[in-house]
Amino acid sequence: MTPFDLARLKEELKERNEELASPGFWDDIEKAQSVNRRIKTLERKIDEYESLVKGAEDVKTLILMAVEEKDESLSDEVRAELDALSERTENLRLSTLLKGEYDANNAILSLHAGAGGTEAADWTQMLYRMYSRYCDKNGFELRVLDVLEGDEAGLKSVTFEVNGENAYGYLKAEKGVHRLVRISPFDSNARRHTSFASLDVMPVIEDDTSVQILPEDLKVDTYRSSGAGGQHINKTESAIRITHVPTGIVVSCQTERSQIQNRETAMKMLRSKLIELKERERFEKQLEIKGELKKIEWGSQIRSYVFHPYSMAKDHRTGAETANVQAVMDGDIGMFINAYLSKI
Repeated sequence: MTPFDLARLKEELKERNEELASPGFWDDIEKAQSVNRRIKTLERKIDEYESLVKGAEDVKTLILMAVEEKDESLSDEVRAELDALSERTENLRLSTLLKGEYDANNAILSLHAGAGGTEAADWTQMLYRMYSRYCDKNGFELRVLDVLEGDEAGLKSVTFEVNGENAYGYLKAEKGVHRLVRISPFDSNARRHTSFASLDVMPVIEDDTSVQILPEDLKVDTYRSSGAGGQHINKTESAIRITHVPTGIVVSCQTERSQIQNRETAMKMLRSKLIELKERERFEKQLEIKGELKKIEWGSQIRSYVFHPYSMAKDHRTGAETANVQAVMDGDIGMFINAYLSKI
């Protein structure tokens, strides 16, 4: 199968629609919803490809018109159309690279401040804002699951779910340690500070049975919610923290309205975390086999954001960089994600 096999996509869409129309299809709601989501994904891919083909034909017509009429005033319009078409084509090409088992899934992201107190907590909040802006610009929905505010400012940690097509496939590129260099607004002597925050990214997995979670392996704690969330916050111990004793993995949720809902969400997070752990082990084994050629380490320092003495955001894995660090902080991180996907 070629990277983008239009005929195969159309054939699969036909098969899925036939399945949708079959008797008793909606008896299994979970399966039906999965098929329905796949149909929408196929339709979007096919529509985008056909739209690109039409766009290319329109630009060709515009070029021919400009040449025949010797109208140089059309050159700017042609250039703009070509740039837009090139960007859309590149985005479609990159989407074909998302072939991992969980790439199409939603994602759960967890930001944690490194050492450094208020400065690190502020950096964590800045990163959360960056990812919020990225989600807004790319049509992803964001839902906060757990938050721990800093003592004076910022966030010590925040966990949030990102929903949308290929959310995990794209955002897995952001997993690792993020480094900030700036003049600290919290330092009365205006000294330069370096801060760190780590980002963990895992796929949301609803129906995978490859990981068994035994009740005796869990330590469950309840506590009062501490973040913003309405009048119900802090009145009862509705927040849940679950520790998976064999691996030491800890997940927590406090933003749902009941302890039962928080527990269900926390268990979903734990299952995803355990499966992501298996995926990481598989990835690391592949790296050992392939050697250094495609070595992009899990959990390493991946990017630096420098505000002083110069302005730069640079990805240490791919070499991608830009001097417009403010645009990056406003959510324009596509260049880094695209460079990562192209490399792996």
